[in-house]
Amino acid sequence: MSMKKVRPMVPPASLRPTVTGKDHAVSCGHYLGAMAAMRVLDRGGNAIDAGVTASMALAILQPDIVSFAGVAPTLIYVKDEARVVSLAGLGWWPAATDVERLRREGDGIVPEGLLRTVMPAAPATHIEALRRWGTISFEEAATPAMELARDGYVVYPVLANNLAARAERIRRWPQNAAIYLPGGRPPAVGEVFRQADLARTIGAMIEAERRAPGARQQKLRAAHDHFYRGPIADAIANYHSENGGFVTRDDLAAFEAPVENSISVRYRNYEVHSCDVWCQGVSLLQALKTLEGCDLKSYAHDSPDYLHLMVEALNLAFADREAYVGDPKFVTVPTTALLSETYAARQLARIDMKRAFGRMPDAGDPENTRRAGATVHEVYAQARGRNGVSPDTIYCCTMDRHGNAYSATLSDASDDTPTIPGTGLAISSRGCQSRLTPGHPAEVRPGKRPRLTPSPALAMLDGEPFMTFGTPGGDVQQQSMLQVFLNVTQFGMAMQQAIEAPRAYTASFPNSFAPHEYYPGRLNLDGHMPPEIADELRKRGHDVQVWPPYPAAGGAVCAIKRDPATRRLHAGADPRREAYAMAW
Repeated sequence: MSMKKVRPMVPPASLRPTVTGKDHAVSCGHYLGAMAAMRVLDRGGNAIDAGVTASMALAILQPDIVSFAGVAPTLIYVKDEARVVSLAGLGWWPAATDVERLRREGDGIVPEGLLRTVMPAAPATHIEALRRWGTISFEEAATPAMELARDGYVVYPVLANNLAARAERIRRWPQNAAIYLPGGRPPAVGEVFRQADLARTIGAMIEAERRAPGARQQKLRAAHDHFYRGPIADAIANYHSENGGFVTRDDLAAFEAPVENSISVRYRNYEVHSCDVWCQGVSLLQALKTLEGCDLKSYAHDSPDYLHLMVEALNLAFADREAYVGDPKFVTVPTTALLSETYAARQLARIDMKRAFGRMPDAGDPENTRRAGATVHEVYAQARGRNGVSPDTIYCCTMDRHGNAYSATLSDASDDTPTIPGTGLAISSRGCQSRLTPGHPAEVRPGKRPRLTPSPALAMLDGEPFMTFGTPGGDVQQQSMLQVFLNVTQFGMAMQQAIEAPRAYTASFPNSFAPHEYYPGRLNLDGHMPPEIADELRKRGHDVQVWPPYPAAGGAVCAIKRDPATRRLHAGADPRREAYAMAW
């Protein structure tokens, strides 16, 4: 296909400096989380210790969109084992899940409230990471979270705005309102916000570890069991029993955080890793593989040609996500074929540089098993107006002087499900990302995992960690991550420049969150993108909407790069939200 070649532009200046250090670095969604991780690293803890510490703190610092009992998909590079591992920090549907009841009560989508609960994966995931590759106790890792919940912290604009916008939804459950609307109203910027019940819950897990006999492994297991087999499990199961939910004590007692192999692709000299196809990380890998067939360095950065090419590669990946991707324990996903070079070349050939698809493309045929171009996905009702983007989720990454790396995306909201009284815990409502359409790869089944949007990434170069990166933002996650990674590797930007540069976001596919709105041809642009870019993309058939400059809806990419020549760590954090990076 014909592609216009123009000289690359000079990377723009950044609002913040790239943070650089020699020993260790952290970047995450809130500055207090970054500080908690740095304290662990400064005391000699490794990247896994620090990452888990920050991740638990972030659930306290952004409790409207991240739950201590939510999801925590995690990638870790273990230096001593010379491998990338994935912790599948996503719960599955309870054994008693009644799919027909969900259909009746949800009018075609998974209903809000108690019925969308899946197993709370984050506590087990964090404890498993500490047990296998950490060096500190649960108490040391969880104390910053417990103190932030007990003593409180100063409310910042993103939290204040989110709680105000969701106040009526929060009021549906009195126990939620008591926490998030203290005194009957959303807390204002500058006020101190506390979560006393959650502090006691974390404190009880710490106390269980203290009391347990034996070595560190047994003590960490005691903290896990206190949550999944002790008083916390009792409180969760009893509330479900009394209020018509599906979760039982047996469900919770059986939950363990799976440790798996990651999936990955080669992109030029880099090896980019994601968690498996129970999450959407495969879409990032597919888009990278499709774009590998182009000389991206020959395009002007964020030129119409470059943006059109990148967005259409993403649209092809999202069409395949809709057609194929789901929990691999229940769905046969053609992962190897989806990530193959031959399939990437066929996908690239489908892109018309002069004309946008204008809708979600037909799914591809990765294994050459059916008629080319056949549509196997469900086409949802077309939505109009401005498309919303889920703001939920937060991200954390760390690297240490030993060569370890940690990358995790934490999530789950507190306004679409009831908090369990007395615990401060909103149990994972990630069932909202499952579907009720028979035959859909993300269809609800007992024991099956929803198809998760949170999906961290970790890139390797010459056998060592090169870059950890991720973001919140629902379906914009893989899009923002792709653009930042290419800004660094193809356009030579410093880390902070790469994060702050204007971005584009397609919405030309069914949204991952219920009610799964679909905006054919929709393309959103950051407001600091030059206006002539939007005009040219409209001419090519994109339904362009312009967001404000540095929009929170565009995510909050955090990333760390290890320079392969100097071994120095370069960390950046997104000014689109409250993210912050630190290094030493």
